[in-house]
Amino acid sequence: MITHPITHPEKILFPDDGITKGDVAAYYEALAPVIVPHLVGRPITMERYPSGIAEQGFWQKDVSRGFPAWLQRVEVPKKDGVVHHPLVTDTRSLLWITNQNTITQHVWTSRTPRLEYPDLCVFDLDPPADGSSDIRATAIDLRNLLAELSLPSWVKTSGSKGFHVVVPLDRRTHIDTVAAFAHGVGALLVRRAADRLTQEFSKAARRGRIYVDTGRNGYSATFAAPYTLRARHGAPASAPCTWEEVERGDVHPGSFTLRNLPGRIAAVGDLWAGLRRRGRSLRQPLEKLRRQIGDGREKGEPGGCTTP
Repeated sequence: MITHPITHPEKILFPDDGITKGDVAAYYEALAPVIVPHLVGRPITMERYPSGIAEQGFWQKDVSRGFPAWLQRVEVPKKDGVVHHPLVTDTRSLLWITNQNTITQHVWTSRTPRLEYPDLCVFDLDPPADGSSDIRATAIDLRNLLAELSLPSWVKTSGSKGFHVVVPLDRRTHIDTVAAFAHGVGALLVRRAADRLTQEFSKAARRGRIYVDTGRNGYSATFAAPYTLRARHGAPASAPCTWEEVERGDVHPGSFTLRNLPGRIAAVGDLWAGLRRRGRSLRQPLEKLRRQIGDGREKGEPGGCTTP
């Protein structure tokens, strides 16, 4: 039963799959108990497709006008003013966002009221093409590097081409330091496999290598929320998985979809349910990273990373 009115539920949002706006709303309502805890307190940017994903969509941050008074929002300073981001607090607010033809919720790595102190550090591994054979190995290499720094990590499919690797934090490290730490980890990972990895933002400069994107950790930067759908053929979802599944090759970036994810959650539950209780300090990992970077330079390895 839809707990918030959905206008035009018959509208086709995924034309190749026959998936309607009503189907999308039913997915989000069914999964609300596992989705909402990952969204609460995080400023949201809505990726909207009023005419379906075959047409140009747009991203919307600000909800300062024409939105219901009951919808909670957070005022976020920006260079030339403020932005009023919507907040998801319950099923009703999640479905209100869905009713705006929102396919994907993009969220901050921090939560209100302490937006400058993230509870997540996110690494986005982006291969040059779907089905890259190196993407699983790269995710595992990153997990192992983080383990060297005494940081456990969690993984989810991106619902696009790659994987997101996440470290839960204790919200005691400023966002600028977290961003610098992530960049340093990415640079060290790239240094160890420069033939297949890169931190080049320009796609032309990547030359077929996997992009280790650490830019999701800056102030106001976002990443695709857990369990959110992506605007791609098949309605894939960005969904948590286990490291064992990645190692065995049981999952790939587009494994989970609107159609199969509810059944998977019924079987295995929310694999990230304990994430919020596992926040770690970056104090010692920062020191270990500095030593790793310094040791590499002393051995004459290629440089190119900035010590946080």
